[in-house]
Amino acid sequence: MITPPSLQKGDTVAVLATARKNIDDNLKPAIDLLHSWGLEVVIGSTIGLDNDQLAGTDEQRAADFQQQLDNPNIKAIWCVKGGYGTVRMIDLLDFTLFKKNPKWIVGFSDVTVLHNHLNTMGYKSIHGIMPITAPRATPQAIETLRIALFGEKLSYEIDPFLMNRPGKATGELVGGNLSILYSLFGSPSAIDCADKILFIEDLDEYLYHIDRMMMNLKRNGCLESIKGIVVGSMTKMKDNDIPWGKNAIEIIEDVTKKYNIPILYNFPAGHIQDNRALILGNNVTINVNEKCSTLVFE
Repeated sequence: MITPPSLQKGDTVAVLATARKNIDDNLKPAIDLLHSWGLEVVIGSTIGLDNDQLAGTDEQRAADFQQQLDNPNIKAIWCVKGGYGTVRMIDLLDFTLFKKNPKWIVGFSDVTVLHNHLNTMGYKSIHGIMPITAPRATPQAIETLRIALFGEKLSYEIDPFLMNRPGKATGELVGGNLSILYSLFGSPSAIDCADKILFIEDLDEYLYHIDRMMMNLKRNGCLESIKGIVVGSMTKMKDNDIPWGKNAIEIIEDVTKKYNIPILYNFPAGHIQDNRALILGNNVTINVNEKCSTLVFE
């Protein structure tokens, strides 16, 4: 996997929208944060565009992303928010110049489309907070994004969790939002799960649909070939009038129980304030045990 160059003071970060519109004047905290790290900021043309839910048309969002992708002076692209819409523009992008001058693509949620697409091309990216979530992010989430961008050593120690499945595994970290992963299977942006450590998180889903998506991963052979699973936040899960009977973690445990792999639950990443950075595409070692689990990036 190819690692984009680490940021240096004086580098420029582009902030833009690939999915849901951002028409509010709400970027000052994120801009101030980047400035505090010694970075310059360019605001993309999609910020302020209003096309129903989306930040402009698919063509406008793709053109803005393409411009920042091709600009050698832009060293990272920070997606402003998620929602839905990145998949509508992904096939309009040309990564030819990106391959000559790779840069960090940063975000989570719907940005999982980009993370997975980049992974299939052989490039690392950063799953982490976004400009609109920065003001309410924990200091740890903010600091881990800085560490990831500037190429410093990233590792985590995680408190014990009753449902954890002990074990140790090393592999390339892939994944992101479970709903997006599920939607990309069968497309050119679908990740190869073989020998990987799979990270998943989700928001605002019905419990039966969590089961459906996990069964899809199973039937696609993803769970057969992975080395371990890291489960982030499963936030604001919903249920039907007739309950499904299991919560999200119990569903994951039920679908994966036949596989002899370590599973680290309750990792601080996803649709929560403590959304700590993960370098997708990077080799990691997870060591899950009863006292203190670790996730260490090589």
